[in-house]
Amino acid sequence: MSTKGKHRRPRTRRFTRSIAVAGTGGAALALPLLGAAAAHAATAQPGTAAAVLPVKTVQSTAAVQRDAGARTYTVRPGDCLARIADEQRVSGGWQRLYADNRQAVGEDPALIHPGLKLSLGKKAAAPATRTSTAARTAEAVPAAAPATGYTLPVAVPTVGTGYHVAGSMWSSGYHTGIDFVVPTGTSLKAVGAGTVVSAGWGGAYGNQVVVRLNDGRYAQYAHLSQLSVSAGQTVTAGQQVGLSGATGNVTGPHLHFEIRTTPDYGSDVDPVAYLRSHGVAL
Repeated sequence: MSTKGKHRRPRTRRFTRSIAVAGTGGAALALPLLGAAAAHAATAQPGTAAAVLPVKTVQSTAAVQRDAGARTYTVRPGDCLARIADEQRVSGGWQRLYADNRQAVGEDPALIHPGLKLSLGKKAAAPATRTSTAARTAEAVPAAAPATGYTLPVAVPTVGTGYHVAGSMWSSGYHTGIDFVVPTGTSLKAVGAGTVVSAGWGGAYGNQVVVRLNDGRYAQYAHLSQLSVSAGQTVTAGQQVGLSGATGNVTGPHLHFEIRTTPDYGSDVDPVAYLRSHGVAL
């Protein structure tokens, strides 16, 4: 049969996969073109419908730079909010720093852990995506205590009378502990894990709590307005043992804090040196 006047249909080349990338103001668009139909759609003739191509955007360079420019601070062992706010010159002090980072820190400003990232000078942004929410939630869960396993007895350690200050008002002739100037009702924390050996009235010490720490030392908290634990109870580092007050022989509300080698009066050691030896900055 004659083939004159008839035309053979050209064979269409098959494309397995190709990718077109176009610059769009700093962001690249990756356009996967699948099969011959998609390849033809990319060069469709006038009057034909263009295929809808899936588009995947890549984060722009500008967005990365904005993230990199955010002022943040990573918590180190021994840090507390007051110290960070002072060193980083945060306007509004530790209260502003805590308010801006409450979602990450949690309900207790005294419990921050190494590795926690804090926003300085502005409120921390809320998580934007499901992935980032999960990551930030894991980061925001506060540890029971710093990595050393020890912490400060109060959130903001303002020291009044120091250890071993001489004076006739003390029966030993010197101050056997350290005083933290805090208002009545301030939460007092176990500086380390241990067992409560006494909780109740302590004469000149007023309401007191004594905890035998796991390393064999004893921590005493005196002049409390309220007790939160009882004798025989185990506690973890950072757990509340009571509220500060002005009970007993005092001139005003504060926490009298001692570290002892036994649970009894007169066996005191330097509480500041003890805390520092366990990685707690004071």
